[in-house]
Amino acid sequence: MDKKITKICMLSTHGYFDPVPQLGQTDTGGQVVYVLELAKALARSGMKVDIYTRWFDKAKQQIDPVPDCPDVRVIRIPAGNWEFIPKEFIYDVLPELADNMVAFIRDNGLDYDLYHGHYVDAGIVTVDVAEKMGKPSFFTAHSLGAWKQDQMGGDPAEMEKKFNFKLRISEEIRVFESVNAHSLTSAVQKEKLDELYKGYTAGDNVVEIPPGVDVHTFSPGDKKNRVQTTLPENYIFCLSRIDTNKGHDLLLNAFAIVQKDIEGIDLVIGGGSPNPKPREKGVFDMMRSIISKHNMESRVHIIGYVPDEMLVPYYRQSQFFVLPSLFEPFGMTSQEAMACGKPVIASKFGGIKNVITDGINGFLIDPGNPQEFADAMTKLLKDSNLKENVGHAAYQNIMDNYSWEAIAGRFSEFYYKFM
Repeated sequence: MDKKITKICMLSTHGYFDPVPQLGQTDTGGQVVYVLELAKALARSGMKVDIYTRWFDKAKQQIDPVPDCPDVRVIRIPAGNWEFIPKEFIYDVLPELADNMVAFIRDNGLDYDLYHGHYVDAGIVTVDVAEKMGKPSFFTAHSLGAWKQDQMGGDPAEMEKKFNFKLRISEEIRVFESVNAHSLTSAVQKEKLDELYKGYTAGDNVVEIPPGVDVHTFSPGDKKNRVQTTLPENYIFCLSRIDTNKGHDLLLNAFAIVQKDIEGIDLVIGGGSPNPKPREKGVFDMMRSIISKHNMESRVHIIGYVPDEMLVPYYRQSQFFVLPSLFEPFGMTSQEAMACGKPVIASKFGGIKNVITDGINGFLIDPGNPQEFADAMTKLLKDSNLKENVGHAAYQNIMDNYSWEAIAGRFSEFYYKFM
């Protein structure tokens, strides 16, 4: 195509989206990092990127530049009451959000070459706004409602009440069918798209593009210069949002086996909001109950929110990293750990299986099988050469294939191909 892409509009409408992300807050995790890092990498290639999100906190400014990246801005658009809305129940305000966004774009004389929505709620707004502006639209699902529903099981009525699956899945299909093209973060997502979305047939406008890693920040570093932390000397590290689907119970039950076999190893579980909401508190209570049941109070450390400046030292000084969620679509924390030269143990059912080659640069297990999970952890703890070799292979894999610069290049090709 002849037209050069110079201005991109991205949308990520749920959660707390800030230029410097406050990770761990409700609905605020890897996707925020993904969108920011992709935007910054595209900006480094010569594009300007505005990221639109919902404005629900009057204390935040509407137009918020990203530090050290003048060509990326976060723009907040009001919709509904001035209050946070969980992503499962944000649908009612999306038409107003789209209308207010169109008005803002027109009032400010903005002209974007394309619109790119992230996750189903932003996808809905993207389709609406792009159509009204007469521009191409793109979508990245990040996770698939039908896959999450399939993996979580549970009482169907309770799950529907909690996660609003029927509406989410029907809207995902509508977005898939409306946009110029959409990307998935892993091959397993493509498999699940074909398997679980009845009534939708994926065309040749579906492309697999994995998340990237900021390899300038996440790197092995100098092992001689340990940063002083409050963590134990020898620990396994887990970091994620605190939610019911993140597998903390699976990890704790597996670690209960490990701690009986290995002396002097601790488990550090990080993540969560600076001010936890009731849902998070419920997960923390569940975790403490399992810890108490197995008498692991002295071995397991729930540290809560991890400040940005401590992320790299926590990864680097761990023995290895664990991602216990059964159905994680990808899991960016695992890639960050790999970039820091650490082995990762993760679910063989998740998207990370396309990054990790089992036994070579990480280990793929069934987190629901506590013995299998424990055996992988024990194997690494007992064999320092294996741990070193797997960690180095993990680092090399990230450097070769998953820098944000490489991923931004793939998105540029994606946009040009389908515009």
